[in-house]
Amino acid sequence: MKTIKHTGLVIFLIGLAIFTGSIFTGTFSLSESELDSYIKEKGYKSEVIKTQLIKAIVTNKDLNIFEFSKGVRDAFKISNNHYDKLITKYDSEKNWDKKGAQYQYKIYGKPHTLSYELAKKSGKGFIKNNAGLLWLLTFGLGIIGALLFILPNLILLGKPGIKNDGVYLETATNRGWIAWLVLIYLVSFYLVLYFMPDYVVNWTYILDPISNFLNGGDASQWFVYGFLYCTIMLVMATRMYIKYRHNKYQIVRTTSVLFFQIVFAFLIPEIMTSLNMPGYDFKNAFPLDYDFFFEWNLESLKNSGGIGIFILVWGVVLTLFIVPVMVYFFGKRWYCSWVCGCGGLAETLGDPYRQHSNKSLNAWKLERWLIHSVLVFSLVMTLVTLYCYFSGTDSFIGIKSQWIKDTYSFLIGAWFAGVIGTGFYPIFGNRVWCRFGCPLAAYLGLVQRFKSRFRITTNGGQCISCGNCSTYCEQGIDVRSYAQKGENIIRSSCVGCGICSAVCPRGVLKLENGPEDGRINPTEILLGNDVDLMDLINKK
Repeated sequence: MKTIKHTGLVIFLIGLAIFTGSIFTGTFSLSESELDSYIKEKGYKSEVIKTQLIKAIVTNKDLNIFEFSKGVRDAFKISNNHYDKLITKYDSEKNWDKKGAQYQYKIYGKPHTLSYELAKKSGKGFIKNNAGLLWLLTFGLGIIGALLFILPNLILLGKPGIKNDGVYLETATNRGWIAWLVLIYLVSFYLVLYFMPDYVVNWTYILDPISNFLNGGDASQWFVYGFLYCTIMLVMATRMYIKYRHNKYQIVRTTSVLFFQIVFAFLIPEIMTSLNMPGYDFKNAFPLDYDFFFEWNLESLKNSGGIGIFILVWGVVLTLFIVPVMVYFFGKRWYCSWVCGCGGLAETLGDPYRQHSNKSLNAWKLERWLIHSVLVFSLVMTLVTLYCYFSGTDSFIGIKSQWIKDTYSFLIGAWFAGVIGTGFYPIFGNRVWCRFGCPLAAYLGLVQRFKSRFRITTNGGQCISCGNCSTYCEQGIDVRSYAQKGENIIRSSCVGCGICSAVCPRGVLKLENGPEDGRINPTEILLGNDVDLMDLINKK
């Protein structure tokens, strides 16, 4: 069985190497007629950009993606600098008409995104011409290799029951060199995906046939991310099914997050796009869906007819009514552990790293300040955005709408949620984003803490203080300290994953929904011989 595991690991690494190495293959160039068609399609009025792009990418030379990208980005930069100088010149001359006329020639957008659009049209080579074969050599080998590595655990782990033996001895799960390599790869992946999409255009060619089947169009970098996300969750869910096969709660919970991610977050939006509807993830609630109230989204929904209005109403109802009502009855676990895609990836791909969550008091203090600050940030951003949208202004109380949206999208949407939130799994644990940054988790947590029927009850008399519950709490809760006192756990950060209960050898912990009365039961700890028990009882 170990030989099968090692073989699977080798096959997986080969698939990963081909997938990563595909970035560096292929050639990119456009004919002048193709470039003219692109410029006309985009509505560019600048003659400078056409001249510069002809110099950069209309060539018989075989350009790799990095040369192509640099040429395109330099062309856009030269064009915009040319008109910026004219704007400055006419401003100094106080020729306002000519100054204003120059803005129509400027080209707006992120340089790498503009480069990606051209690269998608200009790519040539083996990958683009053999998408099916490359899928088998990348995704196919990766899936087969991972399953060969995971499936033998059904026998190697022995009888059903959670086995975490050696988790702190293996370099992959004890913050060793393998964990750091995984971190570097994940962080690099997110940086390239978010900020340099033109570099991974070859990945989109591999999935073009699947994208065309689902939505009628070629794959984008976000389609690649969505497909990869679902694939990883499916494969790692197999590991979850084997590891927790004795625990029905974990089996059902894993199946639930798979269903909502694959059907609601991936398939339904793609199918809606193919039907000329706005692609929408019906489970994604504000403020996790932070751009729901952005002007472009509101205009898109408004112009999409009845379905657009329905989505707008649904988004508001989901956030203001469905979410808090469900939290009242079931706690935030109904969303964070059963529905959410971020939670789904954390519970599958991130499960091997759950023991790395910081349990210190300082981490708890940081958690409360940070996550609620992000919630306030998202609410202020939305308030500014909506005020500017309905008033027609570009700022509110001195805050520019575009600036605060760009800042939130960059710092929270890209860096915190993606680069740090997922990239740092191997070192900081699998719920970095959910614990410290997710504004929806903060909202759910406030409801759960003060107005919910959910709690984790503890039978302190049975606790042997082994510490398994605290060790494997992905949210950094010192569960053992509550169990020792027989105190209910109602922490706002608890996502009800149920692992603490699953790893407890004595059945001390139980996830329950019950009456609010008695839910909060702080228990005092009596230490030393200086406590007058009779006096304490009389005060009670």
